[in-house]
Amino acid sequence: MKKIEEQLKIIKSNCVDLINEEELIKKLEKSLSSKTPLKLKIGLDPTAADIHLGHTVILRKLRKLQDLGHIVYFIIGDFTAKIGDPSGRNIARKILSDEEIRYNASTYTNQAFKILDKSKTEIIYNSIWYKDMKLSDFLSILSYYTIARVLERDDFSKRLKENLPLTILEIIYPLIQGYDSVKINADIEFGGTDQKFNLIVGRHLQEIFGQEPQVIITMPLLVGLDGKEKMSKSKNNYIGITEEPNSMFGKIMSISDSLMFEYFRLLTDFDISIIKNMHPKDVKLLLAETLVSFYHSKEIAEKAKDEFIKIFSKKELPSDIETYKVDTDIVNLIDFLANFKIVSSKNEARRLLNQNAISIIDKDSTLDIKEPTLNIPPSGLILKIGKKKFIKIYSNK
Repeated sequence: MKKIEEQLKIIKSNCVDLINEEELIKKLEKSLSSKTPLKLKIGLDPTAADIHLGHTVILRKLRKLQDLGHIVYFIIGDFTAKIGDPSGRNIARKILSDEEIRYNASTYTNQAFKILDKSKTEIIYNSIWYKDMKLSDFLSILSYYTIARVLERDDFSKRLKENLPLTILEIIYPLIQGYDSVKINADIEFGGTDQKFNLIVGRHLQEIFGQEPQVIITMPLLVGLDGKEKMSKSKNNYIGITEEPNSMFGKIMSISDSLMFEYFRLLTDFDISIIKNMHPKDVKLLLAETLVSFYHSKEIAEKAKDEFIKIFSKKELPSDIETYKVDTDIVNLIDFLANFKIVSSKNEARRLLNQNAISIIDKDSTLDIKEPTLNIPPSGLILKIGKKKFIKIYSNK
């Protein structure tokens, strides 16, 4: 293992909260002297199937610490996902079915191992200790916290002031998540800044159960594609790490110039000083190529870059346009887009049409479609939907 000063530098890089440094140094000293790796905890609830770039801010930090010899305990919250983490939310989260949770959880490990070292990662489902827990034991955990203390969190108090729903399940969520730290006897827990309250609860519960409290490290929240809120699937402003390469490349190119350096800082190991004098477009191309290379391959990233330049700089059509076949001579565009799940719903199709976001490609020109109920002949028709998606429609007749 590297010396404590070097480890501290790696741990503190880009971190927001460190609670607290003195305890962290003692843990590192003990780890170094006993040659015992620290237990690094991260917990993710499988509320969606995708791990996105926002998650990788912490996963990348953990990988660096794995390279120093420490072990990551990756807690998949298949039990806590039934409740839903209320952090940073102003409405109650939809309760997922067991089937949805199992499916989402099944995708997490393969995605996480694009970053984490599999040989230094323990995957644990927190339903293991909750499914057989007696009600009396569960109630005992809840007895350690008062409602007043739980309501100290800003998002809870805000919802109460605004007369918005706040369920009992959401109130007990931090205790249930915090108990995970007790079960694995975590040394350090990592989370986003919106997770700080939950992490502190875990620290307090460890003390109650006679354990040495975990150190808390919070990392910045990556701003999503909208340039305003944190990256989140529920806000549809995210980039999945297993997303199709051309889509990933295009989404990265769509971020604002002001976000570019933040993405470089949190998602890559680039020396920011090297790119500060580059043209913003070149910086963004480099960012997109770097991230697509990491999550796919260098060759795939180069193809995605060429395709992007071809479509958006040279205004050419993509080389591989998705094709759909229909059995009619006339297609109602709203029905077609919704039925083939090209858009999420008929309302979404109408919204795009009203915003002139759907065009017919006719040789070298484009024609915006404005009539909401437009019926069109599908024979070889090419449509542009939004800025990035192209489709071709053929009739079987």
